[in-house]
Amino acid sequence: MSDLEIRCEHKPSPAKLEVMGVDDWPIWKKEVSTFPWQYSQTETCYVVRGRFSVTPEGGEPASFTRGDLVTFPAGLSCTWEIQEPVEKHYRLD
Repeated sequence: MSDLEIRCEHKPSPAKLEVMGVDDWPIWKKEVSTFPWQYSQTETCYVVRGRFSVTPEGGEPASFTRGDLVTFPAGLSCTWEIQEPVEKHYRLD
C-alpha cells in the first residue's frame, strides 16, 4: 500500500458529515473536463454532485460520484477526468 493512496468512503452517515463540519467547508465546482493535478496538501472532499475519475501517475483510475467522501494525499500527482459537472465541499489539511 502506497502512502499516496486515495481513500474513499461511500455514503458516510449524516452524523459523521455533521461532526466533520462538511457543510461549512468551501465549495468547488468544475465542468466536464480533463486536467492534470498535484496535491501539495492533503484534501478531504465530499461530492455533492457529479461523476469523475482520478488516475494517479503510474496507477489505476478510481471513480467517484455523489455521496463519496474522498481523501487525496499530499504529494499525489494525478489526472482528473470529469464525466458529469462536479460540485464538492473540500478541506485542505
